[in-house]
Amino acid sequence: MSFRIAKNPIVVPAKVTVTTDGGMLSVKGSNATLARPIHSTVAIDVTPEGITIAPKNNSKLARALTGTFASLLTSMIQGVETPFKKVLILKGVGYKVELRGKELVFNVGFSHQVILQIPENLTATVEKMTITISGADKQEVGQFAAEVRAVKPPEPYLGKGIAYEGEVIRRKQGKKAV
Repeated sequence: MSFRIAKNPIVVPAKVTVTTDGGMLSVKGSNATLARPIHSTVAIDVTPEGITIAPKNNSKLARALTGTFASLLTSMIQGVETPFKKVLILKGVGYKVELRGKELVFNVGFSHQVILQIPENLTATVEKMTITISGADKQEVGQFAAEVRAVKPPEPYLGKGIAYEGEVIRRKQGKKAV
């Protein structure tokens, strides 16, 4: 059975306000405000019962984007109430990460330090070998977490590197002595 997310109206909590004006969809909550441009093939109607998303024409793109916008709106509503967070774990002897202002500084076995700027809307905290990234925008949190992981992805022989919390690293067997 398939569940069509755009078929039913999206219920808005009491503390959240959703507005559409000038081709922009904006969601305002107690913690943050998010805005996203609306595609020209999608119609979004804000009513007291909920928000309905419908295609403006019967093209394949318009039908596909109704579900996409329903999912984006749902995650925007969740994000302005409680921030999304990703936890990354640093594994390796001598590896360390440090938070300097709005920068993450990594020492992960290279001849140089790797410095990443933390985006404006996100917050990062470092506690020993754990990095926690949080923010209202789900996509921005996931993108920055992927950039942090890309500094030193976990390798399959010893498992050293930066991995998501709960990520399973498939390990390979090393060389065998004959």
